[in-house]
Amino acid sequence: MSLGNNSQMLSVLYIVGLFAILYFLMIRPQQQRQKKHQEMVRNIKTDDRVITIGGIYGTIVKIKDNSVVIKVADNVRIEFLKTAISQVISKEEEDPEKGS
Repeated sequence: MSLGNNSQMLSVLYIVGLFAILYFLMIRPQQQRQKKHQEMVRNIKTDDRVITIGGIYGTIVKIKDNSVVIKVADNVRIEFLKTAISQVISKEEEDPEKGS
């Protein structure tokens, strides 16, 4: 019977090992990315340059509860959900583009 118990124990350890690998390679990094994105959205302020998930560049002109109003051109303002902001562009990233 000890041979059967060893086989069962090995199967259980194999399954636990697979779940551990899945957690550390897929679930945990996704949670960290999500946490980082939520922190970025919480810290946005007016006059920040942003890129939306649709690839639209703009400047934040107004912040509401769940959305922001972004100026994309002269007299063109679009309202987006805060979660639709992909990234905030820092001044350092913006300067090289202006030099070209």
